[in-house]
Amino acid sequence: MTEFEPQILAFACHYCAYAAADLAGSMRLQYPPNVKVVHVPCSGRVDIIHILRAFERGVDGVFVAG
Repeated sequence: MTEFEPQILAFACHYCAYAAADLAGSMRLQYPPNVKVVHVPCSGRVDIIHILRAFERGVDGVFVAG
């Protein structure tokens, strides 16, 4: 039996969280392969429909970072 590894979708704000994620990349840090980052203009622009659609498409968790 394989170990469960949740698929995570992260919505990252351009001015805050995405800048931190970009810096982590510059430092050669890596994300786990089960985490996908989506660059958004502002975390306030993430609508509930985006989150619900992510779940409909099989994502196990959604993270909105601002």
